Amino acid sequence: MPTQRALAKTLCGFHDVWLMDAIIDLLQKNALMPRDEMARLLNMTTAEVEAAIAKLEADGIILGYQPVLNREKWHTDKVTAVIEVKITPERDGGFDRIASRIARFPEVQSCYLVSGGYDLLILVEAPNLRAAAAFVSERLSTIDAVQSTATHFRLKTYKENGTSYTFEASSERLSVTP
Repeated sequence: MPTQRALAKTLCGFHDVWLMDAIIDLLQKNALMPRDEMARLLNMTTAEVEAAIAKLEADGIILGYQPVLNREKWHTDKVTAVIEVKITPERDGGFDRIASRIARFPEVQSCYLVSGGYDLLILVEAPNLRAAAAFVSERLSTIDAVQSTATHFRLKTYKENGTSYTFEASSERLSVTP
């Protein structure tokens, strides 16, 4: 009787897609996971895992690896702003040309086209509140296609990119008096 792995290899590349998805899932949880451990979990050889990751990188599917920082412990004065942007799409370029222009600003960490009451959702990192406000008023809002913006500042992070932050529960309670 053929093994599940051998049987899956015959299903027109389904096995390859499943393995790539599984490798991506493992990398998203821990990009530093030893490749031999990934191979063991996926019933592959280390060489197969390394080749698959190299292919994902070469094909532009994996674009990079970034740490998830606990900003409570990494003392920095940087602020993160989430900005909703309403824009007028261009005749030939639609949203793409404007979004690409906005995404090129060095302060912009992420830029998404979204559905709903606004068009773009951008995440901006700036050295302080004043710099974030200056970015919105002097650079973003001056783009002709930008109709309006709404800016929200990150106050505290509970979960980021699938990673939950742990906080010590405060045993101090406020006294309640009638």
